[in-house]
Amino acid sequence: MQKNVSQSVIKRLPRYYRFLIDLEKNGVSRISSGGLAQKMGLTASQIRQDLNCFGGFGQQGYGYNVPELSSEIAEILGINRRVGAIIIGAGNLGRAISTHMSFEKLGFNLIGIFDKKEAITGQMVNGLPVRNISGLDEFCRSYKPKVAVLCIPQNQAEKTIKQLLKLGIKGFWNFSHYDFNEKFSDVPVENVHLSDSLMTFCYKIKENAEKN
Repeated sequence: MQKNVSQSVIKRLPRYYRFLIDLEKNGVSRISSGGLAQKMGLTASQIRQDLNCFGGFGQQGYGYNVPELSSEIAEILGINRRVGAIIIGAGNLGRAISTHMSFEKLGFNLIGIFDKKEAITGQMVNGLPVRNISGLDEFCRSYKPKVAVLCIPQNQAEKTIKQLLKLGIKGFWNFSHYDFNEKFSDVPVENVHLSDSLMTFCYKIKENAEKN
């Protein structure tokens, strides 16, 4: 495995994994780099270059063993580790994420949901009770989660991040729009900006309209 693999390659790995899992479900056990490239809209050389960053995996004249490659990529991504995770913010977004994301299939074990609103304390969301944020310290000391999903307003994020770091949280899936680079540049974070995605889509629609 190469050191310092580029972020662009890492960001393609989940897509490879998703396509391979779909192939497995459809009974496909072997596929060439060309066949995989055709399905994914990439080039065969791009796929070979990406996978060579982690040791290759293909055989000349045979291609890729689909179950083995999906298992290797799962190992690279750490999907089988089941890291303990909590959600901060049980509003519409937090509830949707807790309900519709398959945490247990994607490397995490969702163990707690927190919110500051007393009115929703005790409500069940996907089998977990919404806990009041006042109990966060005690919960973290007892259950030792390592990841937090931030579904809170931007202006509440910094204080919460500082608290969570002191409680042993090591990384964040960040929906708050808070910029970690300003004060927490060394903390692992994946920022999710749904509005950015929608604006990018808007640009594609505009470009397509101008071409036609």
